[in-house]
Amino acid sequence: MCGIVGYVGSQSALEVVMAGLKRLEYRGYDSAGVAVLADGGLAAGKKAGKLVNLEKELVDRPLPTGGTGIGHTRWATHGGPTDANAHPHLDNAGRVAVVHNGIIENFAALRAELTERGHDLASETDTEVVAHLLAEEFSSCGDLAEAMRLVCGRLEGAFTLVAVHADEPGVVVGARRNSPLVVGVGEGEAFLASDVAASSRTRAPRSNSGRTRSSSCAATG
Repeated sequence: MCGIVGYVGSQSALEVVMAGLKRLEYRGYDSAGVAVLADGGLAAGKKAGKLVNLEKELVDRPLPTGGTGIGHTRWATHGGPTDANAHPHLDNAGRVAVVHNGIIENFAALRAELTERGHDLASETDTEVVAHLLAEEFSSCGDLAEAMRLVCGRLEGAFTLVAVHADEPGVVVGARRNSPLVVGVGEGEAFLASDVAASSRTRAPRSNSGRTRSSSCAATG
């Protein structure tokens, strides 16, 4: 099962997310990646193999410092354990990043639709279609939480999704359908994770069964 961590707050998102991913290593995985919002943009790094490979990648190609970020440890289902298939997945403009646990059963049909509309998908995964669909919906509504709700209405299967958008630097959005999602709220910060073990900092964590909204975190069930 894949591991997911999302953070928004005053701390370094990269440090918080990487610490959370290390706590989730017990779940088993074959690749890992992170994305951070900073300076009006989105930066990501990902590598096949263990977290140590990602850590080396981040030393060689450091990400900017920011307070909003997401991370993922992947257990391959659609596509092998490669750098390209590792999460997060981005849209073509590099403004949306998404991580995912579960299976999107109708991804092949969605991928075909996106390709017909001119999208260039770079991986073999079912997850990447979500990044492109979120980008389309966001361009219309300008709200990542609403875009996520609209996209989830088109997805079939059981899944957890966590996403960020460069145009909403203080927001992390999560959604789930028959798959775990833990939401935690601290002093001026918020967390999303696939497992409460991802964060020892979270205050009053709970498995999300509805919709939780703070100034910085939204989750839909």
